[in-house]
Amino acid sequence: MELRRLNSQLAVAGQINPGDVPELAAEGIRAIICNRPDGEAPGQPKYEEIEKAAAANGIKIAYQPVVTTSISDEDAVTFGKLLEELPKPLLIYCRSGLRSTALWALSQYGKLPVEDIVKTAATAGYDIKPFLLRLVR
Repeated sequence: MELRRLNSQLAVAGQINPGDVPELAAEGIRAIICNRPDGEAPGQPKYEEIEKAAAANGIKIAYQPVVTTSISDEDAVTFGKLLEELPKPLLIYCRSGLRSTALWALSQYGKLPVEDIVKTAATAGYDIKPFLLRLVR
């Protein structure tokens, strides 16, 4: 499991496993948002498995599954509300981390300069330029 930081309170990762959750708790993660739909790939852990591991480790968790190619403005608003409500530090994850980073980027539009959003994502290793047109709509 590789955590990439978007800021001091927000990390992003690709798919995590239930066995990763105690390590996340030890690193201080207090909440998780899962953006990956169940059944997206064979062998992928179900959200329920991650949820049980999170509960056993005192971590709050939210499930907001989205498909990268159909992220809506409503999805970004919902994601932004989760970011505000959940305790920090927070981990967001999906298959590779890209769709979670895209949701973060879209939720930050109007709060941060677009250049800063793109640079932050790039520093974490995610190219959100395909989403840039939506950010500058």
